[in-house]
Amino acid sequence: MTPQAPVLDALADYHASGQTPFTPPGHKQGRGADPRVRRVLGEAVFASDVLAVAGLDDRRSTHRVLARAEELMADAVGAEHTFFATAGSSLSVKSAILAVARPHEKLVLGRDAHKSVVAGLVLAGIEPVWVDPNWDSARHLAHPPGPEAFAAAFEHAPDARGALVTSPTPYGTCADLAGIAEVCHDRDVPLIVDEAWGAHLPFHDGLPTWAMDAGADICVTSVHKMGSGLEQGSVFHLQHDRVDPRVLKSREDLLGTTSPSVLLYAALDGWRRQMVQQGTDLYDKALELAVRTKERIARIDGFHVETRDDFCGPRLAADLDPLQITIDLTPLGITGYQAADWIREHHRVNLHIADHRRITAQLTHADTPATTGALTAALTELAGHAEHLSHGPSMTVPNPGELRLEQTMLPRDAFFGPIEDTPWDQAAGRVAAEMLTPYPPGIPTVLPGERLNRAVLDYLHSGVAAGMVVPDAADAGLDTVRVVALP
Repeated sequence: MTPQAPVLDALADYHASGQTPFTPPGHKQGRGADPRVRRVLGEAVFASDVLAVAGLDDRRSTHRVLARAEELMADAVGAEHTFFATAGSSLSVKSAILAVARPHEKLVLGRDAHKSVVAGLVLAGIEPVWVDPNWDSARHLAHPPGPEAFAAAFEHAPDARGALVTSPTPYGTCADLAGIAEVCHDRDVPLIVDEAWGAHLPFHDGLPTWAMDAGADICVTSVHKMGSGLEQGSVFHLQHDRVDPRVLKSREDLLGTTSPSVLLYAALDGWRRQMVQQGTDLYDKALELAVRTKERIARIDGFHVETRDDFCGPRLAADLDPLQITIDLTPLGITGYQAADWIREHHRVNLHIADHRRITAQLTHADTPATTGALTAALTELAGHAEHLSHGPSMTVPNPGELRLEQTMLPRDAFFGPIEDTPWDQAAGRVAAEMLTPYPPGIPTVLPGERLNRAVLDYLHSGVAAGMVVPDAADAGLDTVRVVALP
């Protein structure tokens, strides 16, 4: 018997029953869409773009289409409750934060949190208690903080309402989630795991332990990142009794859209069925392909493929997702920005992360020897052209102590308070009123309320000149920086 997929099944019934909508969306099954648009997007996209209520289900949601799909997802991964979201994990993680802490309350967080987490702090007026990541000074890379660091933070702020950790990071490095969960639960507060890069983790024993199995209370997952969801398809899971599911749902309802995309729901529903039926086999093949691909890349002169030996150990990461391929380009003398741009231009291959010395390639169950062959061919050509790229602008990379800025104001107060723009080279000592986030991976270097120093300003300004993208800066060129206005 084929497992159910309630959203997909209801969508098929909608098509078969010949419904005639006098409701949004206004294109009415694509009849009103420009034919030029339909040629690019496809007829099926418009045919399945229907209302969730008074469309996919009736106006009372009598058939519980979405509710049944969420229950099946929770059962598939061993959670007690699962909620679908159609604005990405950026919305899901904000919902989780607002369900755990109220305005002016404290939350313990790893300082390597995604910008969406910081946005949640800004919106809610929550006071962050920052935990420094495990910093690899040799490689200039941050890994998730360990349990000891979270325990120390709670000793400093015993009234904190809970904790949040990011694991895996966009580089694939993972935290000791079981240890951090124990620290939280010893204090009877919940642990939120931003597991945006871990949608695949529940479905194969050869992957790092996923958050619910490690004891987390809330886990946020971007199915569009490592799964088969459409962009913005996210789920968040809940277990234990430290967070009321009704409160969590109400926070999502507060932040989410009243016009959710059935297309996104359907893809989430179908991905869950795919993983239940085929996940083990798909990831057997993906993990084998990842091993072969890394071996091929490691044989290219000038490339160092980062492994567990590089990333995991005391005061580093607890585990590593083998499907994230991280390549250090230091021997070639070029930046990741130069490498990523050259490969896209000359080989039409798009890489995941580019930073001052690395590039990464994200493998999933969808990759094949053909796709990884295109990747290795592009990298081989890059190695032969590196000497022509090595004369670009240089970057100034601070040490860990210089990167860690002092939080002098609540993020909310700095972001919404009186502001002014000041030249970047005159901003040292001023308090930032904006996030400054190299993207990807989207981890802010500067947060609202942090006091700027010259080392960080030099890093960002030289980084933009070298190819770094900082999309949330008011001035994309970083010639000026937005700061809290002086009294």
